[in-house]
Amino acid sequence: MTGWLSAGILFTFTAIAFVLYRWGNLKCVGVTPVRTFTFIAILFTSGLDVGLIMFPLTEFAGYANTAASPEYGFSNPLAIEFGFWAFLIWAFYFLTCFYFCVIEPRVRFFDIPWVKFINNLVIIGTCAFTAYLLLTNLPWYLPELGDGETLVGSFYLIVFLVIAAAVYSSTSLRYVRILSLGSTWLFIGLIALMWSGAFLGEGNHPGEFLTSFALLGDYFVNIHHFVLPINDYHEFYLFWWFAWSIMIGQFTSRFVGGLKTYQVLLAMMLFPSIPIAIWFTVLYYYNVNGLETAGFYNLAMVLVGVLFVINSLDSLIRLYTDNLGLTVARFGKLKYFLGNLAAMSALTLLFKLDFLQIQWVGALAIGLIFACLGYILAKKFRIVSEIEASPRDNKIDFNKIEMAN
Repeated sequence: MTGWLSAGILFTFTAIAFVLYRWGNLKCVGVTPVRTFTFIAILFTSGLDVGLIMFPLTEFAGYANTAASPEYGFSNPLAIEFGFWAFLIWAFYFLTCFYFCVIEPRVRFFDIPWVKFINNLVIIGTCAFTAYLLLTNLPWYLPELGDGETLVGSFYLIVFLVIAAAVYSSTSLRYVRILSLGSTWLFIGLIALMWSGAFLGEGNHPGEFLTSFALLGDYFVNIHHFVLPINDYHEFYLFWWFAWSIMIGQFTSRFVGGLKTYQVLLAMMLFPSIPIAIWFTVLYYYNVNGLETAGFYNLAMVLVGVLFVINSLDSLIRLYTDNLGLTVARFGKLKYFLGNLAAMSALTLLFKLDFLQIQWVGALAIGLIFACLGYILAKKFRIVSEIEASPRDNKIDFNKIEMAN
């Protein structure tokens, strides 16, 4: 599967270069445009999940152990963690966001029945994997509820309630802005809280943050190392990003509020990367200096992580229910709620049983991307080559989201 993944990555970056060359100054307008800060907040909170909060403290030691994993020897653990989560790979989201905003309305590839079926498999599978990640990481972050290793009933209950909250919030588009902006500000607050605990404590100095932050420069020096898979673990991450890419592009494209194409790329690569860089630097300082996070800090991280999961699940549930016609308008809120709650809970348990793998989901997403290219070249080349603007029906009206269901 490494060859399949590498082909998908190389095509993605080639396609991005072509899009910038051909449509770099085109103004992108989605069907429900929002202001730029809100768009970035929606992108950030929908495009990331609990792994951003929970994974780094469990991974730094592995990246530092170059005796066991010599392939990490080209850089430091902080730069590697950043490379797995930020900057370059957010370009995946840019390509799909541009496609669904500007090209798909003319092509309608994702309206083809077999494409719609596979796309919804990808969305539903990724949705369940997101809930599964929360479930499997809770013992480490909330050892007070167990022994720190095994899953207990309380963890299953937490995940069940998170899924329920996400299903309920997906019943109306009006909740998107509230959740996204609220999660963004709470994440900023969490960074400030843990930054002050690390760098304003007795014997510490704020200048030590800059010393740690400077380690991230090694990522940009070695950015070429992050394009193709470094090892199996990096491959897992890249497949994970591909699994997200189509659905996040499809979801976020509706909110683009008039940015030019190159500005969308810069916004999607730079703005999410800044808080990620600061957050990872703070966590790395805790890790290197052996600072304790148990108790209040862990609880705060879990709360923000849970909100990220609700945001992510909300956007994914909204997508597959819209695609399949399983809407509130069709079934009523109660049937919609109970049906999606049961489905997501069951699929989460399938990941727990190792019945599903996120790599399979990512491979399916790459297949859809290649199939879309073939379809355009075979049947829609002239239509796409004549595109000079966003669809005419898409107007910049920032009040639309207030009236959306």
